[in-house]
Amino acid sequence: MKISMFGTGYVGLTTGTCLAELGNEVICYDIDEKKINNLKKGIIPIYEPGLKEMLEKNVQAERLMFSTDPKDSIERSDVIYICVGTPQDDQGKADLKYVFAVAQTIGKYINKYKIVVDKSTVPVGTAKKIKEIIKKETEHEFDVVSNPEFLREGSAIKDFMSPDRVIIGAENDKAKETITKIYKGLERTGKPILITDINSAEMIKYAANAMLATRISFMNQLSHLCEKVGADIKVVANGMGLDERIGPRFLQAGVGYGGSCFPKDVRALINSLKENNCDYDLFESVDKINEKQKISLIPKIVNILEGNVSNKKIAVWGLAFKPRTDDIREAPSIAIINELIKLGAKIKAFDPVAKENAKKILDEIEFGENPYKTVEGCDCLVVITEWNEFRYLDKSKIKSLMKHPNIIDGRNMYDPIEMKEKGFNYISIGRGN
Repeated sequence: MKISMFGTGYVGLTTGTCLAELGNEVICYDIDEKKINNLKKGIIPIYEPGLKEMLEKNVQAERLMFSTDPKDSIERSDVIYICVGTPQDDQGKADLKYVFAVAQTIGKYINKYKIVVDKSTVPVGTAKKIKEIIKKETEHEFDVVSNPEFLREGSAIKDFMSPDRVIIGAENDKAKETITKIYKGLERTGKPILITDINSAEMIKYAANAMLATRISFMNQLSHLCEKVGADIKVVANGMGLDERIGPRFLQAGVGYGGSCFPKDVRALINSLKENNCDYDLFESVDKINEKQKISLIPKIVNILEGNVSNKKIAVWGLAFKPRTDDIREAPSIAIINELIKLGAKIKAFDPVAKENAKKILDEIEFGENPYKTVEGCDCLVVITEWNEFRYLDKSKIKSLMKHPNIIDGRNMYDPIEMKEKGFNYISIGRGN
């Protein structure tokens, strides 16, 4: 199949590379000339384990190409994927200007029957608008398909190659059969290709992310009660997760969710509910709980430092919103660090891969070379991202390097009993410290 991807961000680049891996001829188009030139040199703009190697392999095999020519990319392709961003606007709505701009470009250069696949996360009704925009520009036949992405940063290649499900929303058999054929090799027993109407496909993405966000906020709000009554939120989560109706996934309490999906998608869903005169209080609460949770560590830090944070040196481990990515969008670390700076603290931070992105927005902090160097002479260590390399570091060495052995664990990475036996003043989330 000849395919073009419009947008070489996280979704477009990963999806395009994986489609090439399946044997398709893929052109990744982007308006950003610098980015395309870098991709031709093998320089990728994101951190995603395994992506660089797969990209280089498919470029060498001449299945994967990069272009800044929209006309050529459209004319040479049978299927065109829209993979551009849908950032939230000032009201929290999904901003669709990039999606609609691609649709207009497709309409301008379409030269024969094409299938346009909307991979971007969009509100219900967007495919209809895309179709209207293209129709204004051309008399050629085409179909629009909704094919939402479910890629998790840090495990995107695995998620694409072994998906839980593939959702295809289409209006006619021709479009259904063509897009199904692209993904047929990925179908597994019990992990289906699900064919739906377009509106349902668009809704599934928002519904799935809102459900996961709700589980996280549920556990985070419950963690405060656990602290008050002396229960352990990790034990509670384990007991809940053994119920087959609930399951163990996304029941970890912490400092809240971040990234480019959950915050944006929950708010976009809230706006869709408002626009359709539906109640939205559940999802509004999910969002509010999460924003409060991001700074819930601040009182703990102030307390462990005996009420005075000013001029105290605080080490931060983890800046990315989750492990195995360099993405700091909506990351809890940003909210926490900014609050500590307001209180007069001096911050030294370390993250295995997110340092360069963090430098762009955090200019009042120092960056450590490694976890040990970061805690030297610090009054307190705050753990924000649960990178695996933080789990088994030499705790005796950490204690000897710190000015005061205070640790606030925002991801419940360590055993409270062990940490106290090691001589730390240790506080975690929802474990009755």
